[in-house]
Amino acid sequence: MVRRLLSRVPLNYKNVLRPIGRVDIDIELCKGCHFCIEFCPNDVLVRSGKVNRQGYEYPIVDPNRADACVACGMCERVCPDYCIKVSDHIYVPVVEGVK
Repeated sequence: MVRRLLSRVPLNYKNVLRPIGRVDIDIELCKGCHFCIEFCPNDVLVRSGKVNRQGYEYPIVDPNRADACVACGMCERVCPDYCIKVSDHIYVPVVEGVK
């Protein structure tokens, strides 16, 4: 089943690419506010259930949703402790299999 991400298909849909982001979290700097989880538009981050040395529960990237990250950087911007770094490392076609 192909999920359409766009309301209209561009003429050059085979050339349109989107980034798959990589989220790196410094768990020792995290103070467990979980703003990153709340503001992530694609629900890529989840609570880890573990605590760091300071006793705060830190977020992790959900292994089932890691490819949903589009490197928007929202989690990086809302983090008050600057413990998140987002990078886009590969690009994939936005629309696949559209006829």
